[in-house]
Amino acid sequence: MAGEIVNTNVLNSTLEFLTAIVTPALLISATGSLVLSTSTRLGRVVDRVRALEDRLSELIYREDKSEIPLYDKRVEVIVDLLDKVTSRSRILQRAMEMFYYGLGMFVLCSVSIAFAAFLTNYRWLPIPVGIVGILFILWGTILMIRETRMATATVNAEMDFTWELAREVAPQKVIVKYKPHGKRGGMNLAKIDNAKRKIPDTFPGE
Repeated sequence: MAGEIVNTNVLNSTLEFLTAIVTPALLISATGSLVLSTSTRLGRVVDRVRALEDRLSELIYREDKSEIPLYDKRVEVIVDLLDKVTSRSRILQRAMEMFYYGLGMFVLCSVSIAFAAFLTNYRWLPIPVGIVGILFILWGTILMIRETRMATATVNAEMDFTWELAREVAPQKVIVKYKPHGKRGGMNLAKIDNAKRKIPDTFPGE
């Protein structure tokens, strides 16, 4: 009878140990997914920065700038977009750093659980290690939310310029088919004065 009790206690201790080991493993897997998605997002932002740099260089070194509709506005918008995507890349780098810190803390938590299984006086050790890892993940998530908002602002800024360019170059018969869009009302037909400026019938080549 005593032997059965001992075997039961050993089994319970083993199950508790395995359960404690599995929990950090799940957190490690989830954090790895965050690192992968953040890395992919960062790569896209870097590609975006390079594309904007190419567009800016093309505009700056263009000989006849008068042929480009809204040249000054184009340069201003590209510079503004460069500022936004550069800030986004830095935020993504910081978020990835936090996720890697959290990943390291969860691995350390697994090691500390194994360590505490042999030294009962240190059974409290995995708890603060795991909490620190969770805090790193939380901070990285906050940074990702901030970056997502900046991504939305970047898209909105580019779309606003697209509508402004459309008002500048599109024929009147095309403009009247669309309702106002964008934060500035998009196509404000009341401000289009054909007597003051000539609207081309076709889109000019850039």
